[in-house]
This record gives sequence, C-alpha cells and structure tokens, in this order.
Amino acid sequence: MSSTSAPDPSSPTHELVVVANRLPVDSHTLPDGATEWVTSPGGLVTAMESVMRTVDSGAWVGWAGAPGEPPAPFEADGMSLYPVRLDQQDVERYYEGFSNATLWPLYHDVIVDPEFHRTWWDAYLGANRRFAEAAAPVTAPGGTVWVHDYQLQLVPLMIREKRTDVRIGFFNHIPFPSVELFSQLPKRNSILRGLLGADLLGFQRESDSLNFVAAVRKLLGYHVEGMTISVPGLGAAPVREVEVRTFPISIDSAAVSALAEDPQIRERAVQLRHDLGDPEKVVLGVDRLDYTKGIRHRLKAWGELLDDGLIDPHDTVMIQVATPSRERVDAYKQLRDEVELTVGRINGEHAPLGRPAVSYQHHSFDRRDMTALYMAADVVLVTALRDGMNLVAKEYVASRPDLRGVLVLSEFAGAADELRAAVLVNPHDIDELKSAILRALAMPAEEQEEAMRSLRHQVMENDVQNWAHDFLERLEQTGRLEGSSAPVVRLTGDAPSQAADVDRALQEFAELPRLLIASDFDGVLAPIVSERDAVHPDSKALGALRELAEMPGIAVALVSGRALANLDAHTRMPSSVVLVGSHGAEVGALPPWMQAEVLDQSALAMTPEKEELLASITTTLRRISRAHPGTEVETKPTAAVLHTRNARGRGGINATESALEYAVTLPDVTVTPGKEVVEFSVVHTSKGVAVDALARASAADAWLYLGDDVTDESVFAEAGERDLTLKVGGGDTAAGLRIADTDAVREVLQRLLALRQQRG
Repeated sequence: MSSTSAPDPSSPTHELVVVANRLPVDSHTLPDGATEWVTSPGGLVTAMESVMRTVDSGAWVGWAGAPGEPPAPFEADGMSLYPVRLDQQDVERYYEGFSNATLWPLYHDVIVDPEFHRTWWDAYLGANRRFAEAAAPVTAPGGTVWVHDYQLQLVPLMIREKRTDVRIGFFNHIPFPSVELFSQLPKRNSILRGLLGADLLGFQRESDSLNFVAAVRKLLGYHVEGMTISVPGLGAAPVREVEVRTFPISIDSAAVSALAEDPQIRERAVQLRHDLGDPEKVVLGVDRLDYTKGIRHRLKAWGELLDDGLIDPHDTVMIQVATPSRERVDAYKQLRDEVELTVGRINGEHAPLGRPAVSYQHHSFDRRDMTALYMAADVVLVTALRDGMNLVAKEYVASRPDLRGVLVLSEFAGAADELRAAVLVNPHDIDELKSAILRALAMPAEEQEEAMRSLRHQVMENDVQNWAHDFLERLEQTGRLEGSSAPVVRLTGDAPSQAADVDRALQEFAELPRLLIASDFDGVLAPIVSERDAVHPDSKALGALRELAEMPGIAVALVSGRALANLDAHTRMPSSVVLVGSHGAEVGALPPWMQAEVLDQSALAMTPEKEELLASITTTLRRISRAHPGTEVETKPTAAVLHTRNARGRGGINATESALEYAVTLPDVTVTPGKEVVEFSVVHTSKGVAVDALARASAADAWLYLGDDVTDESVFAEAGERDLTLKVGGGDTAAGLRIADTDAVREVLQRLLALRQQRG
C-alpha cells in the first residue's frame, strides 16, 4: 500500500470512519529518502479492507506510529487516512501509561498490579479528545463511526457530543473485567459513560458483555433490560438505547488456508523440522511477550516434564516464539528476563548436543514463515491466563488443511468458547497442563483428524470478514438516528478564514434590505476574564453596534449566557439594542417597531414548581462547588450555573464531571455545558431559539451572529443560506467563517458599519 494524493477536498466526508489507536499502515523509508506506506499485518486491517470495498467512501483515523507532528491526511488503497498527533509525552502517559499499565492489567484479571496516576488519566482524556476531533468532521451526515479497543473508550461519547446524526459502534478487543475488578479503576464512571456514547457495544465473549452490563447497572444505576441499556440524556435530553452484544473476532481463514497449500511453504515446513534435527514431535508456542499469555506457566510445565523424564528431548522439541512487545514498560522487561532465564536453565539441563530442548525466538515472523511453523508443529500450546480471543489458535487451525495437529487451548482465552474440540486446559494448574501436553503428543491420527475437522469447520465458516459485516449490519439496525441537535461541523481547527472571504461575505450581507445583527458578549465583545464582574468590553465594538442599531432596516441584539441585569450593567446599551440574557430565557425591552408578539413569552414564565426546582439545583451545585475549591455557583432568574474557570488543579474537570452526573437525574431541566461552565436552566430555551425569534420579530431578510462558545452552536446550526455566522476563536464549529479574537470582532463590526453607510 503506497501513499498517493491527499483526500479530495471536494469530498471531505466519508460513509464509514474507523477509529483505532494505529493507522492500518506502517511507514518505510526508501533509499531515496521518500516515505512509503505499507499495509500493516493484522486481523482488523484485513477485516476493514473487505468492508471498505462495500462503501462509497471509507476513512481510518489513527496514530501513524511516530511521536511528533503527524503526516498530512493521505489516501492508500482507496481509503482516506487521517493521522492523529501524539507527542512523546502522550506515548508515555496515554499509551504506555494509562492504556497499558493501568487498563491492560486491570482488564486482564490483575495478573500484574495496575498502576494509577492522575497525570496518565489527563493524557488519556486529551488523546481521546484528539481522536474524536479528527473523526467527527470527516464523517458524512448520517454516516457510521466504528471505534476500536480499550485505548479509545472515551471517544464514542466525545463524537456523539459533536455529531448526534451518526451511528457509533465500539468494539473491545480485550476482555472486560468483572464489576468487582472494574470498580477499582479511578474515573470508572467516565469510562462507562464514554463507552455508552455508542449505539452498539461489541465484546469478544458473552461473559465480557455481561460484565459490562453489570458494571453499568451497579455503578451508574441505569435501567437495563436484557442486553439493552437505557442511557438518560443530560437534563431534558431524550433517553437513548444502547445495545450490548457478543461478536467473537476471527481471521482471514481462506487466506491462511491458501498459504498452507503453497508448495514453497510446505517445503519450508519440512526444512524447519530438519533444522531442528528431525524430531519425532514439535511443540509450538506463539505469543506476544506479554504476561497474560501464560508463557511462564507453559515453560514451567515443559521443564517439569523434562525433569520427570516424561518427554525425551532427543525426540521432542519445543519452539517458543515470543514477539517483542511494549519493551519500555517495566513489567514486560521483567517478563523477558524471567522467560529467557527459564529457557536458559531448561536448555542447560536438558538440551542434547546440537539441539535445543526449547528453541526460543524473540523476534517477529512474516505470515509465510509463521504458516510454515504452524504446519511443522504437531502440537500448538495456547495457554493464555486471560485473553479476549487469541487468534493464534485460529491461525493454527486454518493452517492445517491436512487435518493433522493438536491444539491445546486455555479455557481463559475467548477462542475456547468456539473451539470446543481443542484440548481445553486450565493453565494455572501445572499438573493439568502437563497432562494435556502428554495427551496431545500421544493423540492418534484418527482422533486428531476428527478434532481438526470440527475446529476447521468453525474457523473457516466464521472468518473476520463475517465478523465485521455482522457487527456493521447490527449497528445499522441498532443505531437510532436522533435528528441532530448538535450542529454538523463546518469548520475544524483554529486557523481563521481568509480575510478576503470574510470581507466578501460582509459585502453580500450588507446589501440586503433588512438585517438582524446579533452577538454573544463574553469572548466576543469582551475578552474572557477569570472574574466575571471584572470584564471590560471593547468600547469601539459596542460603539459600532450602537450606530448600526440607529440605522434603518437594522436590528441589533446581544445574546448572552449572563443574567439580563448583569448584561445590561456591563454594556449600557440604548433601548434600540435588544438584550437577551440567560441563553434566551430573559428578554429585555424591545424597540417599538419590533413585533413583540412573535416572541413566545409563555415559555419564559417561572412557576412555583420551577422556583422550587431551581432552589434544589442551586443547593446541589453549591455542594459540588464546596468540594472543589475555586469553583463557584452563579444564580440567575431561571438558571443556576457552575463556573470552573478558577478551579485549582483538576478541580474543574472533577467538578464538571460531578455536575454532569447530577444532570442525568433532572429530566425537566435544560443542561448546557460550555467553556468551563455548566448551566442548569429550568426554562427550556437556547440562543438558537432566541435568535430565530428575534429574526422573525424584526422581519429580517438575513441575520449575522458572532459567537465563541459551545452555547453559540445552537445559533450557527439555524443559519440559512443568506445568514452569516462567524466563530470567534478555535475549535470545531457549525459556523461558516472563523475570525481570530475580539480585535477581529471590532474590525468586522466597523467594516459592516462602513458598508451599510456606503449603501446609504
């Protein structure tokens, strides 16, 4: 797979987007210094290649494998690839740290002790956000996003918060632990909520699915019916149903079986046995060098069989392939030392001259050599202590069209649920493991053939392509499109739009007869400050708005999250400028020419029940605030607001998490997370609703809106063809154009004023 051109900018979105920790390609430097991208080996890549051929446009979001600045998006074999940036610190804390030293051991039954570090969680959170930010804007409207594995468990919810119009699936390739073990994980509820952003959650084994559902029921208290979880929305947002199902992954069975028929590979298998001294029996273990794979248990059993004289090293040789893995992590360094010491002891005590008792291979083999090894082996030992699936077992079966060979398989590997004709074993019981090895070595040809025929039927009929298609078909049935309440992303990143594009849009807008010009306040007309009452709006920007408000055919409004009285105090605008506070819940005085009856005041009425509810919310938010120094609670006529801008350390993140957990218990409240703020409103409205009403009340031909916050996206989403939307600052947005800061806002308003004056 070689890189070609960048994705066509005229087709920036894709029907299916796969999100995984790594891209499906590895970079190779050619002799002339150029970079070539070559397809990575692996079952997921194989599965997705077949799926991508069935969609009009497919994309893959992942890390390119090297820390630092990522390559630009490019295409390979008809798939658009979007590299995600990971710095060296991300690699150490997000990948080696939280993913592989916290989650991996915890999810594998705490075979080694997991480490918990808060800085690792911070890196995990940040990296997951980066993957989500890369995936959300490149997914087509109504498209599908498929997120993979434990490194990205927060991504489903992060994408859903940006794109409620897409279907989201998540597949966990490793085990999911019992609720007792999972409960040890700091930020456990954040992980569960992140996963529940998906429409469909897939696991390898039925026990994994049941463990997840039990964790949701116990730790989040959500309603569960069978394998369907009812996920409450924030406040008044509707309940979603998330389905949990089991999808055991497989391999490209036909391709592996075809390799076994290759004459060169058959010859290589014969040569391998000859190189080992033509023993009567060859026993093979193939694993990543990982403490979950049971390599130490296997070697212990093998050593004892040699010690007991039950295996003659002149007649039987063991090959142990231990592919290098995570060699920077201390637990893996220790494991390698132990394995190599054990192999050395066994060979020192039992190896005949010129032949090992254990042939230890600490390196990778390509697919052809691996198939030859499988064909040369009379017995393959898969003794994982805990494994999501273990594809070595399936690869061995697919490599034996001759119906010979014996698979010894741990009952703690996911493959044991399907490959029932294998010799199943508890690898923790060394005596049982020794007996299983002896049974396998002595198994008659007829019994081998009967078992292998059953195993091959299972593996050949259920390949990785079927796995992928089964998952996506189920997701198609499960994903319930909600009618996007979150706007479709039009702009990503931080770079401002070209000045010429902004000016051209202003010129076209200024030519329309009747206009509404509306703007947010904080972060737009006034720079963000830590003390809300110390805010200093740009006097020239306010002056331009005042002048515009006095011109015929123009209505001007300030639409803010601040309470109406507070907004009035800080702007001192004339009555010709409409003030809208509390995200649309409070509307100030209207000019006499504006059609007041268009504004639906009935929705703004506070009842005694709403007053009581607001008081209860305020009390709870103050309790959360007291637990996180630096946070504070603001009260408004129709809302209570938790501000976290001045929180200390991780207090802001933790307070926000507590507030959002509380939010799902309030079915009659509108909850709006913003920039370091969460607002709880007992009146159901939004800035988008307010601007739409103002546009109708002023009979505007088009409107312009300037905003910088998440709460402004509800306005941007309402924009029609002639409306002009400007995002102030960075971040994904539904706005049509982006400007840099409050200085740029002043320039836009002054330019619009000049254009309107020229028009006369």
